[in-house]
Amino acid sequence: MSEALLEGVLVVDLAREIGAMTGRILADLGAEVVAVDPPEEPAWRHGKRIAGAAELDELLARADIVIDTPYAPGAPEVDPSQAPDAVWVRITPFGLTGPRASWQASDLGIMAASANAYSTGDPDRAPLRPGEPAGYAHTGSEAAYAALTALATGRPQIVDVAAQEVVSVANMAAPAAFPKSGARGGRRGASIGRTREIWETSDGFVSYGLRGGKARVPSLETLTRLVAADGIDAPGLTERDWTTYNPNTVTDEEIVEIERPVAEYFSRHTMQELYDIATVQTFMLAPINSPKEILASQQLASRDFFGPIDGEEGVVAPRVFATIRGPEADGTPVDATAAKPAWADAHGPGTPAWSGLKILEFGSGAAGPIATRYFAEHGATVLRVESKGRPDFLRVYALGPKNPHGLEGSPLFDGLNVGKLDVSFNLKHPEAIALVKRLILEWADAVAENFAPRAMRGFGLDYDTLIKEKPDLVMISACLNGQTGPHKDYPGFGGQGSALAGYNYVTGWADREPVGPHGTITDSLAPRFVAAALAAGLLYRARTGRGIYLDVSQVEAAVYSLSPWLIDYQRTGTPRSRNGNRSPLAVPHGIFPSVDEGKIRDRWVAIATHTDEEWATLAGIIGGTTPDGTALVDPSLATLAGRQAKIDEIEAAIGAWTATRTRDEVAEQLQAAGIEAVPAEDFGDFTLDPQMAVRDHFVELTHPFMGPGIYERNGFRLSDAPSGYTRTGPTLGQDQDWVLDEVLALSADERTRLEAEGAFD
Repeated sequence: MSEALLEGVLVVDLAREIGAMTGRILADLGAEVVAVDPPEEPAWRHGKRIAGAAELDELLARADIVIDTPYAPGAPEVDPSQAPDAVWVRITPFGLTGPRASWQASDLGIMAASANAYSTGDPDRAPLRPGEPAGYAHTGSEAAYAALTALATGRPQIVDVAAQEVVSVANMAAPAAFPKSGARGGRRGASIGRTREIWETSDGFVSYGLRGGKARVPSLETLTRLVAADGIDAPGLTERDWTTYNPNTVTDEEIVEIERPVAEYFSRHTMQELYDIATVQTFMLAPINSPKEILASQQLASRDFFGPIDGEEGVVAPRVFATIRGPEADGTPVDATAAKPAWADAHGPGTPAWSGLKILEFGSGAAGPIATRYFAEHGATVLRVESKGRPDFLRVYALGPKNPHGLEGSPLFDGLNVGKLDVSFNLKHPEAIALVKRLILEWADAVAENFAPRAMRGFGLDYDTLIKEKPDLVMISACLNGQTGPHKDYPGFGGQGSALAGYNYVTGWADREPVGPHGTITDSLAPRFVAAALAAGLLYRARTGRGIYLDVSQVEAAVYSLSPWLIDYQRTGTPRSRNGNRSPLAVPHGIFPSVDEGKIRDRWVAIATHTDEEWATLAGIIGGTTPDGTALVDPSLATLAGRQAKIDEIEAAIGAWTATRTRDEVAEQLQAAGIEAVPAEDFGDFTLDPQMAVRDHFVELTHPFMGPGIYERNGFRLSDAPSGYTRTGPTLGQDQDWVLDEVLALSADERTRLEAEGAFD
């Protein structure tokens, strides 16, 4: 490549912790990022130029993008009027509008408010957030995409990013399903659904899902052979037809028969032994990695993922989250005006940001489709390519006696693909592949896919093949481990990605096994990085006329978001591990019980004090003593160190106080006093949250089979470009006629012949 994707874009970064990652992402995509008096965090300062407040006015006058975090402690007092021609990205916990707009919330409060914490953890204990700031990771990466979406409009914008909304979408459409399902969520410990997901080994833990579906059959068959080879009696495995297995329909007794020998097998082996098997066989198992294993990863080393960090001698951190390459440039100057695609023409006010953009999407599941849904929400036409013979596994996973609609009865598929179009092609049929290739060459502006690495090459639809005929193609691949490296073909989903990347390691209680963050975090987190990379690639195409290929590993995106954790381990030699909701920087920092509300039980409220002054205020409000008789206002608790020494006693005293009050009562009283206190919402609470109503978070649409429903918008709004959805997730082949008759202009005879040959099956 002759230049960076975002070359020529000046970003002024004024963000504090909640948005600190955003500028780093834009820097890694090639923007010039200048951070003004940033906090001391080398992971997010890397790649930026550091400036003092004296330069601020001059920088704002030239800025293309400004990132700031109103309401954040220590944030500079600035106003978008200081850079009226820029895209101004404003990142807050709850958004710039609504009854909770000015509420204080750190990562703890964001995870509680988003309903994500409510379904993470063990049923007999409080809701949990990951021990590292996952809410900030979701928010920082989505804000990067939001900034580039605003930049694509070609006009100034105020971008309102609300972390509560951002993280709610990581719940995988569960809040939107509540009005029909009545499911408020819940904590299942080491299980997902009815089956265990986290297993103890001889030296740690691994993630392995006993979930069903066609994609998991080879893994379950491999596990059965391994257990039998170890001499373990396992009729629950060896006598089972995995092609018909459905964990939603088997009996409780059958689950015990399946899980017992699996647990015994895993307990006999180390994490590394099991992962070595997984990487050479079709086995969807992953170790629960600590920083030690992540830094020693052969896969990450082969992709040159780690590099030295600015100002930290001997310390490495993730360098970039995307591998980028383009066709060989011939050195001929490009007329950027002539090369500009139709979608990049200036759109007037009231036009969605990506209006006119056409994306052809391949793949299934969550990580790829969520990324393109961002573009669909903001005006792009996203056309999914499926197959009637091999539909998206989320459709298949929903099959069962409670689903009268078959493949069209998957709320999860519907929610993750809202606003898209769908066409069916049998990619085993050569003429079907030829038609798909025509769509790429003649219709699409970009291709997005999340198949296993060899799939697109097998179809003859890989980037290197396509650019020979379309050198300005923008294409992105987003599989688990990326397109290269010794483990590129390792099969896995979000549960394995979360384990490999370290998120399981930091989530849970110190005296119990690790758990997976709700929403299998690489499935919900990586799409934000994918969307940001694709947006940068499209802007590069619009500016230079050149195509680009982007390779994003879901695991690498998640590891990237944990950069401070990896750096801390290298400094101290001790990995920060799971410790409930506690933080080394704040006491209290937890989620506490509150009064049941009518028939609704399991009520909680998140509370944190981040300074000694905040603690003094909280202690004065609560009054009384700890269980050992120490007054909360006692001078021995006035410092963080003093409170750390009595943390159990302090948490017990706070829990006793909150347990006699409602969540809203506690939150409103403490927020008024300047203390972070946020109700821990479940999925039902979130759908009724007045903040969501003001922000029009939910869109009402009617699905052709499942009927009326609500759909979640993502977490940001543009001041001068509308967004939203006008159609539900597509039915299988819903837009077949439009594609075949209007886009490809097939004759009736040709279409009839191809239908008879199964080209569209």
